[in-house]
Amino acid sequence: MNGRWKSEKLKSLLPYFLLALAIIVTYRAVSELEFFTGVIRRIWGIITPFFYGFLLAYVANIPCNSIQKLLMKSGNGFIRRRNRALSVVIVLILFALVFALALNFIIPAVVNSVELFWLSIPLIQANIMAAIEHINSLDLPGVNINMDTVMATLGEMFQGFSLESLFENLTATMNALMGVGGALFTGLLAFISSIYILVEKDKFKAFAHRVLRAFASHDVYSAVVEYMDKLNQNCRQYIRTQTIDGLILGTLATILLFILGSPFFLVLGVMLGIVNYVPYFGSIVGTLVAVLVVAFTQGITAGVIATITLFVVQQIDANIIQPKLMSGSFSLSPLLVIISITVGGAWAGILGMLVAIPIVAVLKDMFEKIIEYYERKRFGDTQRPDKEDKSTNKENEEAL
Repeated sequence: MNGRWKSEKLKSLLPYFLLALAIIVTYRAVSELEFFTGVIRRIWGIITPFFYGFLLAYVANIPCNSIQKLLMKSGNGFIRRRNRALSVVIVLILFALVFALALNFIIPAVVNSVELFWLSIPLIQANIMAAIEHINSLDLPGVNINMDTVMATLGEMFQGFSLESLFENLTATMNALMGVGGALFTGLLAFISSIYILVEKDKFKAFAHRVLRAFASHDVYSAVVEYMDKLNQNCRQYIRTQTIDGLILGTLATILLFILGSPFFLVLGVMLGIVNYVPYFGSIVGTLVAVLVVAFTQGITAGVIATITLFVVQQIDANIIQPKLMSGSFSLSPLLVIISITVGGAWAGILGMLVAIPIVAVLKDMFEKIIEYYERKRFGDTQRPDKEDKSTNKENEEAL
């Protein structure tokens, strides 16, 4: 009896002990915050190449899996046995061809467009001043833009700008931040590690399953595997969908801007295709930049035409192309998408904005299952509020 009382006493004191331990750990972490952040920075500096290698391998694994499935159907025994390694080699060759194509055709055209843009700065300034004069001439109530202030601001913005100085400043900044040698080493190590990750993907996956199965219960193991598979499927589909959609949108925008006679049609089309990876905000910001460039280099009329045509293209993309590609997989409300992108961008920058939608889709599914579990626990299968609402609505519809 005495031993049982001591055991119960110890159990009742356990929460207080854990609370005291948490307070002590928190106090030490706050007091030694600089030390801990330094350790985290050093650890991150070590694993950064492998992190980028994992991201590169994850993206490359999407076409690699498709090629691997085709190779497994081959009648050649050697190809079937070496299907994974051969698929990795084929993907690397395809990436090398795309890189060579970009290096020889796309990048020079983009550089020429950027150089032409900097040479067009005087024309842009003149068009801005003409637009301001037109606005002032309308005598709108409370609207009077000071020309001297605008000229001074534009002078500060564009003073000393040239393509050479831009690249010199960018190079100096990059050298100061990370060093050319360190950047090349990180990129090379990330590339090499991505190849090994691609080749050994199945072994890594099997090992992760073994570790999780060994240290977690069956229910925890099943739940983790289920939701990780869903997250993986969401990320794969999101990358595939946004890539195809970006290619379509960028191609259509490039053709339209070329028809409008914009000398920057290629760089603006490529930009619109890239920023399309970020839902809502990406296409809006990209379209706004494209319209401003057209308006300030070709005139207000061309800017209005570009606005209308790009708006029509975006509506076709948002209402026809994207729903067909997504197939309803990410059934998130626009408000939830905007909140997800904002939080993801604030937490992890561009990468956070890109992965926010697939992660939130999985979290939403988990939250709905938790709600359903507690609804069944509280109301039972026949008395859940949503079922009552549905049955009531059906009765009302029949009565009407």
